[in-house]
Amino acid sequence: MKKIKINVVGFFWIIFFCGISLIANSQDYKLTRQEKKEVRKAQMASNYYILDSLLNSKRFVLEADYLQDKYSSRIPVNSTLNFIRLNGVTGVLQTGSNINLGYNGVGGVTAEGTINSWEITKDPKRYVFTVRFSLLTNIGHYDVLMRVNSSNNASADISGLGPGRLTWVGHLKALNSSRVFKGQNTY
Repeated sequence: MKKIKINVVGFFWIIFFCGISLIANSQDYKLTRQEKKEVRKAQMASNYYILDSLLNSKRFVLEADYLQDKYSSRIPVNSTLNFIRLNGVTGVLQTGSNINLGYNGVGGVTAEGTINSWEITKDPKRYVFTVRFSLLTNIGHYDVLMRVNSSNNASADISGLGPGRLTWVGHLKALNSSRVFKGQNTY
């Protein structure tokens, strides 16, 4: 009987010490505010360099979540139909709607053409890019001013020969990972 008591007590001591070592080595370590700030800064720097190579390749898509007019009124839109796509020396600007049937067959306008005067400005201190280019299409000449930050938020101001301006607000994706649907070219 004494031997069984000693074995049971020994068993509980073993369980106790194993439990303490599991708690001491657990992954529930909470980061301090300073450590969280350093991790976020490292992630932003990493994203900045990834976006740098993506923008320099000229093979990306800005998928718009919102369209914004010159009075800053935002309208939520379908990102597969509203986008700016660049593929090397060609580009596409498209607006669309699931409800109407427009000039391009998807409720809007599609302008496809060649890219001119490409310029990238980098701000490594704030992890922001500014991209400026022109798109010469068969329905007009468009100037695009795009701002992209390291959190992959992007906005692009589009202006043409007329007085109006339209802004695409969304996020960037690589060309091969985007699932946009291009309608017919507007002639």
